[in-house]
Amino acid sequence: MVCSVLFFVPLVRLIRFALIHNKMKALKIGNLLAPVPIVQGGMGVGISLHKLAGAVAASGGMGLISTAQIGFREPDFKTNFVEANLRAIRREMQKAREIAPKGAIGFNIMVATKHYDRWVKEAVKAGADIIISGAGLPVDLPRYVKEAAEEMGEECLRRPMLAPIVSSIKSASVICKMWDRKHKMAPDFVVVEGPCAGGHLGFSREELSEYEVDTQCVSKTYKREKYEAEIRGIIGVVKEFAGKYKKEIPVVTAGGIFDHEDVLRQLRLGADGVQVATRFVTTEECDADPAYKQAYLDAEEKDIVIVKSPVGMPGRAIRNRFLERVQEGRIPVKGCFRCLEHCNPAETPYCITRALIHAAEGNIEEALLFCGSNAYRCKRIETVPEVMRKLCGVEPEEESE
Repeated sequence: MVCSVLFFVPLVRLIRFALIHNKMKALKIGNLLAPVPIVQGGMGVGISLHKLAGAVAASGGMGLISTAQIGFREPDFKTNFVEANLRAIRREMQKAREIAPKGAIGFNIMVATKHYDRWVKEAVKAGADIIISGAGLPVDLPRYVKEAAEEMGEECLRRPMLAPIVSSIKSASVICKMWDRKHKMAPDFVVVEGPCAGGHLGFSREELSEYEVDTQCVSKTYKREKYEAEIRGIIGVVKEFAGKYKKEIPVVTAGGIFDHEDVLRQLRLGADGVQVATRFVTTEECDADPAYKQAYLDAEEKDIVIVKSPVGMPGRAIRNRFLERVQEGRIPVKGCFRCLEHCNPAETPYCITRALIHAAEGNIEEALLFCGSNAYRCKRIETVPEVMRKLCGVEPEEESE
């Protein structure tokens, strides 16, 4: 923890030099400024908590804590998971702030989860700088943030910057129009998550097939240019609402961004920053169990597959014994947490909370091992400062084995 704080100033100065050299700009969202245009993606359950988010923020980027069943280590989680999660939201933010007192830290909150409004309000009260929300369209995110501010009264010094996660021109247009009509506002920034991302994906199985990212060799089959045209279209939609509200609305792209060249490609497309998740899993600071990190290091590209999630969306994960069991037939749910808004425990193929908690705890063969399409490229355990320097082009990547 101490090392991360002490490392902050020299690392950011070094990266700023690289940004100028590579014609990269800091990421400015409203009054919030991140010297490095890198957002660390939220990963749950228990993968991106205070250690990872704090380390990224201390390195000049934006760190995200995932609220997905964040209180799974609380002693009363199985009997009172709502209060357990609320306590953990406060605690994880406090601990992240200790690592990066002046860094940009926020939360990733899934729309599909039950009690979504309570997670949002608690994130605001915990002092989040940013809230990014996906796995569904966050139509009422601004309302919940406003209600939290009203409940806080004078204690609320500022509201967090808000971003929906979108994957298509259509979804970007829908959420911007709904926020405009219902809340008289536009997003503060927008995260565009592409089909090479990890975890839950904002695409149908048919769309994943169209982009050819449901293969065993995505690195060779992915129709990158086709999706890049979609990104340009989304940027165009965002610019319309930026003009209407007379403000800058940065666009942050995500999904399959692994190295410096990937970052530069996104910036050339017109993105203002990038969101990176998978690359940070195999860092010392990542909150995941060592066995989870090792699963990434051991994975080959052919091991990364598209899965069906109880959330109702496709996902991407590493093939293991658990996924083989899912293919063989439904795994009965024992002790439902009632964690999803739309989930019938009598019909769901498996309990996603239990599967993700197994991953966080290192019970790998009984776990759902979410990952991005480039997880197989992780070859060793690094530190967050190392990854940040490489993403910014300060130092070269090691040659592949």
